[in-house]
Amino acid sequence: MDVQAKPCYKRILLKLSGEALMGEDSFGINRAVLQHMIEELRTALDLGVQVGIVVGGGNIFRGVALGATGMDRATGDYMGMLATVMNAMALQDCCRNNGIEARVQSALNIEQVAEPYIRGKALRHLRLGRVVIFAAGTGNPFMTTDTTAALRGAEVGADIVLKATKVDGIYTADPKKDPTATMYDEITFDEALRNNLKVMDATAFALCREQGLPIKVFNINKKGALRRVLLGEKEGTLVHS
Repeated sequence: MDVQAKPCYKRILLKLSGEALMGEDSFGINRAVLQHMIEELRTALDLGVQVGIVVGGGNIFRGVALGATGMDRATGDYMGMLATVMNAMALQDCCRNNGIEARVQSALNIEQVAEPYIRGKALRHLRLGRVVIFAAGTGNPFMTTDTTAALRGAEVGADIVLKATKVDGIYTADPKKDPTATMYDEITFDEALRNNLKVMDATAFALCREQGLPIKVFNINKKGALRRVLLGEKEGTLVHS
């Protein structure tokens, strides 16, 4: 543990998109990208920060969804939940291969490969310094993994939701389309809503605002970015009350 550095947060909820795991590949899990994320994760653990993770399933399910036109929405959502379990298992395996204790808790009952989600057990794992990876979303269709991140973050008493993306933060407009777009260092929930900024989906955003749970959007691909966020250095965009 790095006793010299003092993190700003004791417990975090890290939201990883499935797309972030595939790197430049068109689908699946890129092993080099996965290894990079585990190394970033280790910097948080070295600071003594307790880490919960919610992972998406887009890297697996997006390809399936292309051929699923006309599929019932609830069925598609359950398939997406299973994709998140696969990603969670890959994260857990990479953690263990790097000497990090990790547990997968699934909102769907798949006891052969993951613990069921039990809040008290998740809290105990976190207190013991284990990484807890929350899989299968909320266990309900029509709910995104963004909503899961907000919900699990509130349930386990996280100090902040860190949304790990491929962009440096939240911009005034899409920087790919508008070269004059500038990045916010911080912004309030009300300002983000008023400016129609797509921070998270509406349900997740409303839950974070209601619970006073700040959100930080940052680029997980930048080396050392997670550590800088945890130490309160200039990195990403903070959304707060």
